[in-house]
Amino acid sequence: MVENTVENPRQNVTFPSNGDTAHGYLALPPSGSGPGVIVIQEWWGLTDHIADITDRLAAEGFVALAPDLYGGKTTHDADEAGRLMSELPEDQAARDLGGAVDFLLGHEAVTSSKVGAVGFCMGGGFVLLLANQQGDKVGAAVPFYGVGPAAQQADFSGLTAAVQGHYGEQDGFYPVDQARAQEEKIRSESGADVEFHYYDAGHAFHNDQNPLGTYSEKDAKSAWKRTVDFLKAKLT
Repeated sequence: MVENTVENPRQNVTFPSNGDTAHGYLALPPSGSGPGVIVIQEWWGLTDHIADITDRLAAEGFVALAPDLYGGKTTHDADEAGRLMSELPEDQAARDLGGAVDFLLGHEAVTSSKVGAVGFCMGGGFVLLLANQQGDKVGAAVPFYGVGPAAQQADFSGLTAAVQGHYGEQDGFYPVDQARAQEEKIRSESGADVEFHYYDAGHAFHNDQNPLGTYSEKDAKSAWKRTVDFLKAKLT
């Protein structure tokens, strides 16, 4: 099914993924073309909030794609979200995300030679893994309060993308001292440009539909402006 508006055409798309087929939500900018950006979901799934982020990036001039890592499942229950995240094979998710990179780079509307990646919570961890895995195909990586053991333990020597991170100093899921340690680990192992921003906020402070109730409008606006400016600087 394809849904279209004049300002922001949107499509549910499928794309090849390591011999299989993956699905996602694609939004085109008003101009019809622009740099490619992948949006990686939180543990809740490809929710209306993630679709809204994708639309907002398209409105800023990007061709934005949100891969559906849960195969259509979404939830607003933290226990179920934790289960879905734990049941997601990391290798499968990496294949889906790698397929999303190739899909965007081959898309007629994408004008950039590299893609950007933005992810939240679970997706923030996958942003770092994807940039490390895909090397020069990813030009900008933006993790928001990224979690996940693989991203924390990875060797980031394959990462060449510029990194801009957004983390809460009151984050109970990913304590700020761990975020600061990861910032230094990425910088020392990759040699890439790395900048992390820290906010007086809790986990998922950017999500205005957050069931955890930790949304911070002031910090979300600040982080969003930094993200859009960073992506435009690195991809255009």
